[in-house]
Amino acid sequence: MDMQGNRSLAITQQQAWDALNDPAVLKACIPGCDKVEATGENQYAVGMALKIGPVAAKFAGKILLSDIVAPESYKINFEGQGGVAGFGKGTAAVKLTPDGSGCTLDYTVHATVGGKVAQLGQRLIDGTARSMAEDFFKRFDEAMQQAHPEAYAARDAAAKAAAAGEAPVAEAPAASGGIPAWVWIAGGVVLLALWWLSR
Repeated sequence: MDMQGNRSLAITQQQAWDALNDPAVLKACIPGCDKVEATGENQYAVGMALKIGPVAAKFAGKILLSDIVAPESYKINFEGQGGVAGFGKGTAAVKLTPDGSGCTLDYTVHATVGGKVAQLGQRLIDGTARSMAEDFFKRFDEAMQQAHPEAYAARDAAAKAAAAGEAPVAEAPAASGGIPAWVWIAGGVVLLALWWLSR
């Protein structure tokens, strides 16, 4: 399976990088995720419950981050085991690019799966994968809106000004601190689920 996509975020590149590297954020945003734990430097253990059509199972996985260029990009190497339901492994490249006062998140995934899940129809697998990705980004956006309300207020004001043909509103200053560094793993864990779902 090969999958790629992008998402526009109201928060800055640094804020997104920090958030995408926080286990608590990941656990809250990833559908079905019940565990994200650090097991070593840039290594994590994850646990998830997935249901694709008639196949439902809990699976355990491992994630290793490499080629890290903070706060721009990294590569996620993953593998997971869901017992008789199936297994999966692959890599994902994640990149954050500044875009005005916000940023754009791009990802590309290469993965393979086996077992019962690999026998399901590709349309069902792809549909579930897309649904999970959308669910993750919706939850992530809501979490970021709560953590950085000023960034979303500035984006909304700029959009209204643009619609009214007015001059752009000055960018709001980036908030200091913010969420720890873990949401990149979010992309990783969601993608971990996606590769497990897709062939």
